Amino acid sequence: MALSILVVEDEPGQRELIVGMLRTEGYRLREADCVEAAIVSIKTDTPDLVFSDWKLGQLSGMDLLNYVKREFPDVGFIMATAYGTITHAVDAIQAGADDYLTKPYQRQALLLAISKVARSQALRKENKALSLALSEQQSLVGLVGKAPCMQGVFDRISRISGTDATVLIGGESGTGKELAARALHQLSRRAHMPFIAINCGAIPENIAEAELFGAEKGAFTGATALKLGKLEAAHGGTVFLDEIGELPLLQQTKLLRFLQEGTITRVGAQKELQLDVRVIAATHRDLRLEVAEGRFREDLFYRLNVVPVLMPPLRERREDIGRLVEHFLKLHASQYGFDQPKISSTAMRFLLDYRWPGNVRELSNRIERFVLLGDEEELMQESEHSSKEQGLQLPDEGIEWEAFEARCLSQAMARFDGNRTKAAKWLGMSYKAFLYRLEKHRLV
Repeated sequence: MALSILVVEDEPGQRELIVGMLRTEGYRLREADCVEAAIVSIKTDTPDLVFSDWKLGQLSGMDLLNYVKREFPDVGFIMATAYGTITHAVDAIQAGADDYLTKPYQRQALLLAISKVARSQALRKENKALSLALSEQQSLVGLVGKAPCMQGVFDRISRISGTDATVLIGGESGTGKELAARALHQLSRRAHMPFIAINCGAIPENIAEAELFGAEKGAFTGATALKLGKLEAAHGGTVFLDEIGELPLLQQTKLLRFLQEGTITRVGAQKELQLDVRVIAATHRDLRLEVAEGRFREDLFYRLNVVPVLMPPLRERREDIGRLVEHFLKLHASQYGFDQPKISSTAMRFLLDYRWPGNVRELSNRIERFVLLGDEEELMQESEHSSKEQGLQLPDEGIEWEAFEARCLSQAMARFDGNRTKAAKWLGMSYKAFLYRLEKHRLV
C-alpha cells in the first residue's frame, strides 16, 4: 500500500506546492492548515508520515511534533523550516523528528527525505516484529533472562535454530541446558517432529547400544520383539544427548559413525538405516580435558562442537534473579492451584545475594517449596554445598597436582571459548606463564 502523508502548512500556496510535488509519486495525501486540524486528522486516520511547517499560527510545528511522538511514536515526522532558522531544525531532530527541510523546497530533496524516512520506518517495523517474535519464542520455550550473557545465548539460538548444525551446550548443572536444546528444536523447521531427550549417564552400559540404535527381535536374551532405538524414534526431529560425557567409549564410536554418515544399524541386523535427525548434545564436563585424559574421543568432540552454546551460571546473571523469582512464583502457584505468595524484602535480598551453586534449578526448587509451605526461613537456608564453597577445601589425602593444574587450565580455556588472554587473566597468570603451562600439558 502507498505511503500515507499528512501535509501541515498554513499558507495555501505552499501547501499546494508540496502536495503537487508528492501527488505524482503516488503517495496518499491529506492536508491540514493548523495543529488543531492536524491532530483531528491524525486521530481519525493515522498517517505513516507527517510533513509539517514550523510556523503554524498560535501552535507551532514543534507542538505538533511533541504530540505525535508522545501519542503516535511510530509515525514518521519531517519538519520544514525557513531559511536561516536552522536552529529550529536542530531542536526538531532532538525532539524526535526523523528529518528536516529548509525553504524554498527542492523537489528532489523533498522526495529523498520522504524516501529515507519511509525506509527507516520499514526497518523499525521489521525490527519490532522480530523482537516481538523472539520474545514470544523465548517465552514459549521457558527461557527467561535479560542479562547480557543470556541475551547472547538467545541471539545464538535464534541464529542457528533454523539450521541442522550440531550443537554442544555446555554449562554447570542446573543452568538450563535442556531448555536451550528444546528452544533450538521448537524454533526450527523440525518443531512438529519428535524431540527425544536421552540422559547418557542413566543408560546401563550393557544395553546402551540397543537403547540408542535399536535391536532386532532375538538379537540378545530378552529381545522378544523389535526395539526401536532413540535415534530412530527421533527420525525427522531432534535428539538431545544430555550428559554426553558419560557415554561409554564403544557407543561414542558408533555415535561418531552416525554423525558422519547419517546411518545406524540395529543390534542383530545387517541392513543400515538412513536417518534424518538433528543432534544436540550437552555436558557439564570439560570435554577438552576428557579428551586429553582419554575418556572421550577427540573426533567425536569436534563433530559435536560445531556450534558451542555456553549456558551461564546464575551467579553471573544476578540481574535476572528477580525476574526468575517472579516467573517461578507464577509457574508453581499455577501448577498447584495456589494463590501466588509474596516474598518479603529480607528474603528477596537473600535470594539476590546467595551464590546459587545449584543454579536456576535450585532457585526453581526453592520457590516451589516456598509456594507449597510458605516458609521463608527454609527459603533462606544456606545449602551444604554453598557453605563448603566459602573457601577452597582440599581433600585429606591431598591432590595430584599435575592433573589439577591441567584441569584448571582447560576449564579456563573452555570458559572463555579459547581466548588465551582472558583465560590467563582469569587465573591470575602472566600470558607467557599461561602459554608455557598450556604447552607443558599439551593443551595447545
